[in-house]
Amino acid sequence: MSEQELPLFTEEQQPYLIGKVSAIFFHNPTNFYQVVLIKVSETSFEWHEDEIVVTGSFGELKEEETYQFFGKLVTHPKYGMQFQAINYQLNKPTTAAGLVAYLSGDNFKGIGKRTAERIVAELGTDAIDKILKDSNVLAPLDLPATKIQALVDTLMANNGLDQIIIGLNGYGFGSQLAYTIYERYQQDTLKVLTENPYQLVYDIQGVGFKKADNIALQQGSAADAPERIQAAILQVITELTKAEGDTYTTAQPLLSASLRLLQESRNEAIDPDKVAQQFIELANQGKLVGDEDRIYLRSLYRAEWQIAEHLYRLENEEDEITYPERDLDKEIRRVEKLFDIGYGASQVATIKAALTHHVFLLTGGPGTGKTTIINAIVTLYAELNGLSLDPKDYKDQDKVFPVLLAAPTGRAAKRMSELTDIPASTIHRLLGLTGRESTPTVATKELEGGLLIIDEMSMVDTYLFKMLIQAVPSSMQVVLVGDKDQLPSVGPGQVFYDLLRSKGLPQHELTEIYRQDGESSIIPLAHAIKEGQLPADFNENKVDRSFIACNAYQVESVIAQVVTKAQKKGFTAQDIQVLAPMYRGAAGIDRLNVEVQQILNPPKSAKTKTIEFHNQKFRIGDKVLHLVNSPEQNVFNGDIGEIVSIQLAKDKGNVDHTDQMTIRFDATEVTYGKSDWAKITLAFCTSIHKAQGSEFKLVILPMVHQYQRMLQRNLLYTAVTRAEKLLILLGEKQAFSDSVQRESINRKTTLTQRIQATFEPDEQPAKIEDKVATYTPEAAVVTAEPVATTNATTPPVTEAKATEATPTDYRLTPQLVAQGQINPLIGMAGLKPKDFAAANK
Repeated sequence: MSEQELPLFTEEQQPYLIGKVSAIFFHNPTNFYQVVLIKVSETSFEWHEDEIVVTGSFGELKEEETYQFFGKLVTHPKYGMQFQAINYQLNKPTTAAGLVAYLSGDNFKGIGKRTAERIVAELGTDAIDKILKDSNVLAPLDLPATKIQALVDTLMANNGLDQIIIGLNGYGFGSQLAYTIYERYQQDTLKVLTENPYQLVYDIQGVGFKKADNIALQQGSAADAPERIQAAILQVITELTKAEGDTYTTAQPLLSASLRLLQESRNEAIDPDKVAQQFIELANQGKLVGDEDRIYLRSLYRAEWQIAEHLYRLENEEDEITYPERDLDKEIRRVEKLFDIGYGASQVATIKAALTHHVFLLTGGPGTGKTTIINAIVTLYAELNGLSLDPKDYKDQDKVFPVLLAAPTGRAAKRMSELTDIPASTIHRLLGLTGRESTPTVATKELEGGLLIIDEMSMVDTYLFKMLIQAVPSSMQVVLVGDKDQLPSVGPGQVFYDLLRSKGLPQHELTEIYRQDGESSIIPLAHAIKEGQLPADFNENKVDRSFIACNAYQVESVIAQVVTKAQKKGFTAQDIQVLAPMYRGAAGIDRLNVEVQQILNPPKSAKTKTIEFHNQKFRIGDKVLHLVNSPEQNVFNGDIGEIVSIQLAKDKGNVDHTDQMTIRFDATEVTYGKSDWAKITLAFCTSIHKAQGSEFKLVILPMVHQYQRMLQRNLLYTAVTRAEKLLILLGEKQAFSDSVQRESINRKTTLTQRIQATFEPDEQPAKIEDKVATYTPEAAVVTAEPVATTNATTPPVTEAKATEATPTDYRLTPQLVAQGQINPLIGMAGLKPKDFAAANK
């Protein structure tokens, strides 16, 4: 996503006003936004009133203190003319005499007039700014340390936070982002911005390379500065893993994309050799890891090894699970009577295997009985261990509920709970993750209980599964359930697919279809797609499925007709879900959302409350989708809710004087201020990825060649399996056929190899700690030496150590590059000197 480049704030370009703070009407505690009343003493624009309301991002404004505000006049729909401040400053003395009087005033204990005069004589009229930046500027005055500390403390109390917010405002950061930056760096905020603004790229979500680069440019940072090149490389490899879902990349795409980003940001060519040299430096710093011809972010490299090692721990630290005094076949027959069901031979074998292994993988398509098996496993586990599954029996805090059920999304967790009558939660909530849950280094609490079952495992990415599996104690049994043929996770990796492919863990695939009414055609369609074919009756209308032929430009009209008819038959907005692969175009999600919204929730009158944001109009009754994980609010990525209230700034009784929306989800109601609106979007039509883990009574699925690059088998399969009762397919039959024929390209991951290496007793898998890449002319390789392990139950591990390269073995080192003896790109993923020219274009 491109970023708007905002120039440094310059006071001369902005209208201003000077005045004293009379009152603070509103202060948002979650950011720096405030609404204040100012008694005006001077303006650069025409203003005839004594007071004016000022809004903006401010630090700790003090009543009766005088400030200068820079910005513009705006008209509020209810409160009239206001001044919208882009920046501000404490109206400090600007003359030497005024500054001496200020510093020798009552606020500064121990600083008399003589000392104040010495400070101003030494530092000038900008003495305050200099002291706040570095108190060592006072050293030549030979003042007592206690007096200097008291002076600095008072200046920080009066100016510290203000200076930081003024600086952040000057760089164009909005209230919420400025608050996030300050939360991270506190008093070091301006120091970070001055010394290495690229640090924000690593630490602050929402600050990309181009924004940081713009700040660095203003400070005179060179285009080929190492920190600039490193920041670009790390952003590119992060974006590559997110965009493609891979856990690693190779040198050529990383080099090309890094050069492109560097040159686009400043329109200045960069020597590819210098970029390649920073690959090595990042490896030496432990931020990148090279393994053969693969290049990893260290966090992803570690995550794959950690997953393998924790799975090995779970499988091998505890004794074999047996029930010598219980006849499992007899117990299973009792459960059959309890549920009035008969298990097939394959299901019986699966239930027994899951109960007698520490980790078990269960996969199967729709209708194959995964939920039936989960219910049996849970019930039998409780029976065999003499446990109750009634939550009422665990009110005592000393008792731990024995079975944990979880899924990646709130909707999937709710469905899991409804089908089992046992509480279920999202994985994030289970782990106690909040706010920064996507950060790979976040610590999680250890889980308590005896059995953990995770559903919809295909949606779980590498980072999340690493955090989950490391939180599982060795005494806990784990059952991982999913459909291997569905779309992989949005985040990096294809964890469930790789776990199954590794063959390192006991597993079973359910293939026999059990959930199929005589008239049902949706489940057989899904299984036909999974096998790579469209059924012969694809064009025929069925009781629960139909196909309507149309082209991309007719999709909108056809969907409007289908939705209108469904609404007349009693289907609600929550029952109907339109799914599409792409956002833009005539048959894209954005356009279809507007059309369906107009049918299912049109404005009732010209006075209907409406909030406009990012080219969408939100009204009470709208179906909306939450786009990120917000565990602190118990709302997660993919949750669908309904707007139940809209409060406009002009509404009577709205003490916040800001527009707000309240949205009801399954588990909670959440109020969204303007800074939170980017977290939601209309959900009458959603992407197939966002619908994963959910089921809807009626699914309307267009598929046309406009979606060309998205036409893949697992995408179509996942969409079809979202339909619970009715499925309307429309579009071009050839597009459906192309989707079925085009198998998805597997992601670039190495989790399967990590598991195989860790579980193979004859192998010595490398330890996750600190592998360092060393590139040779033949290939990029990692050298490692064995080290002892203190865990007798795990296989030997090795810890990689940097090998000192010498000219005789031609290994690439920064020293040799600096001496010009070796070109840093030679040997990287097969690159040769002739490739440099192409890479630099």
